[in-house]
Amino acid sequence: MSGRGRGSPRSSGITDAATQLKAAFVLLVGLSGGLIAFQGEASPVVIGAAVLGGIVAGSALLWYLIWITTG
Repeated sequence: MSGRGRGSPRSSGITDAATQLKAAFVLLVGLSGGLIAFQGEASPVVIGAAVLGGIVAGSALLWYLIWITTG
């Protein structure tokens, strides 16, 4: 076996860490929206919508950050 078609373990580890950092960033933005709604004594439905909206906004922000830094 020559191991062709597979990246080196080092580059794979870097990719995994970057993916985890991206996911953590999106979750942080999403949860912060839910926390603000919770502190405002919103209903559970509104808190859930705020978390979902924050995740969407965090994903869009992450896409934009990746777009401006790689292009």
